[in-house]
Amino acid sequence: MAGTFHISVITPERAVLETEATSVIFPAHDGEVGILRNRAPLLYRLGVGLLKVETASGRQTLFIAGGFAQMVDNRLTLLTEQAKEPEKIDRAAAEKALEEARAMKVKDDASLRARDLALRSAKLQIRLAGH
Repeated sequence: MAGTFHISVITPERAVLETEATSVIFPAHDGEVGILRNRAPLLYRLGVGLLKVETASGRQTLFIAGGFAQMVDNRLTLLTEQAKEPEKIDRAAAEKALEEARAMKVKDDASLRARDLALRSAKLQIRLAGH
């Protein structure tokens, strides 16, 4: 069996996941990043998508949106605005978030990025809620 490393997923409200993993794939701002034991240190900006965590007992999947990932000394920490199990996503809330994202005013590059993140987040949550 491959070696393990520790992963922590933390939102402003609570620690969502603490476990030992054999591999992790997380959505980055520019694609997906895969992590294995003994990965060189990294600091990465998170995107919107599915976090896939392989453990000895199987796969865990979480929807995450925005934040940062840091890997140091076989400890991966993801600080994110949102982390939800796909089956717990509320479709009505996601549809409301999509309406709000579409209504966001774009005044500068920062507000454009915020609107884009909100749109991608809401659309993916709606898609996940349908499964």
